[in-house]
Amino acid sequence: MKEIKIQTLHPESGKQNKVISLEKYEIIKSAILEILQKNSLTHTELMQTIHDSVNTYFSGNAHWYGETVKLDLEARKLIKRNTAKPPVYSLY
Repeated sequence: MKEIKIQTLHPESGKQNKVISLEKYEIIKSAILEILQKNSLTHTELMQTIHDSVNTYFSGNAHWYGETVKLDLEARKLIKRNTAKPPVYSLY
């Protein structure tokens, strides 16, 4: 059976994000939304928390998928980053 893919979006117009496995997208999306429901985090904290939450069962680089899905969720207005230094991510 052929793996189902999703074309992810990028929050900056004119930039194209990656085509990835829909199954992996859903795993990382769920993790990000669950994490940000509890706390707002910096990029480093978010990527580490994603890794920690999925590393026992996720096949693939959780940081790479985390970044790809994070950008997609920003583009879809499900999460946002503020203008602080470093930026902090939260739910809309």
